[in-house]
Amino acid sequence: MHIDNHSLAREFPEYQSLIHTLKTSDTHFARLFNEYEAADKAVIRAEEGVEHLGDLALEGLKKQRLALKDALYDLLKKGAAPGL
Repeated sequence: MHIDNHSLAREFPEYQSLIHTLKTSDTHFARLFNEYEAADKAVIRAEEGVEHLGDLALEGLKKQRLALKDALYDLLKKGAAPGL
């Protein structure tokens, strides 16, 4: 079974350039980005059977990934706003 990668650039291709800029210029964004990438990789490993997690642990990890994605998207929207 193939598991899709949910990289931020793949999720928000319209923000690819801004993602790169914020990763290098905004420490808060970079920290959240790194946490998101780690959570995404952990979900993929669990779904592929590389690491074994219980259903509740996997669900919690997916919720964490989603919360990080929402926070990052909010920062991207603010960073892309005219005049900022």
